[in-house]
Amino acid sequence: MEGVADMGGTSGWGSARRPRADEPVFAEPWQGRAAALTILATRVSGRNVDAFRHAQERLDRAAYLDEGYFGRWLNAAELMLIEGAILAPGEINARARDLRGEHVENRPVSVSVPESARPDADPPTAAIAAWRSAPGSLRTIDAAPAFAVGQRVRAKNISPPGHTRLPGYVRGHAGVVEVIQPAAVFPDTHAHFLGENPQHVYSVRFDSHELWGEGADSFAVTVDLFENYLETTS
Repeated sequence: MEGVADMGGTSGWGSARRPRADEPVFAEPWQGRAAALTILATRVSGRNVDAFRHAQERLDRAAYLDEGYFGRWLNAAELMLIEGAILAPGEINARARDLRGEHVENRPVSVSVPESARPDADPPTAAIAAWRSAPGSLRTIDAAPAFAVGQRVRAKNISPPGHTRLPGYVRGHAGVVEVIQPAAVFPDTHAHFLGENPQHVYSVRFDSHELWGEGADSFAVTVDLFENYLETTS
């Protein structure tokens, strides 16, 4: 789907800052808790990592950009909990206002949280440990790759209505397969609980002039693309 999350290749965002070698994972303590709360929200609401990404895609511009990287994680977590009928719409805002002494009415939703989502350890530590131990996305499939290293391919010019990992800036453009990656769960179906549909993934190199015209600086961009995103060139 098109949305604010598909920012790749667009202009107007300023220069990118190179990370420092000693940059911490979490610059502030609240960011670590935000990450843990999001992981727990994903588990409790019955979502998966692709559904979490789809939740981020559906945030409005303010919710996605104005509160930073981990702010959008929290906003996506709230959306997943609302869609999972664990929170009522507006409940978090109501509780925050109540904590500030405004005494507004909360609208809690009764829910039975599974035991697997109630770790005995400190919540951030337990949540992150559970995330790391969860099954990965790599799969083994019998089908042979449809494309070969060195083959020229084209990213399909499509606009999926739901979640996708096909960047808008490569759609309709041709590149060359550099590496055939291991097969993996297909995000477009996995995010919507329509099956894993595992398939091969290809690292495709695109020339900057192919993507942005002859006026672009000369460089190459390599994008990992699922087999369903690609077609042969004429």
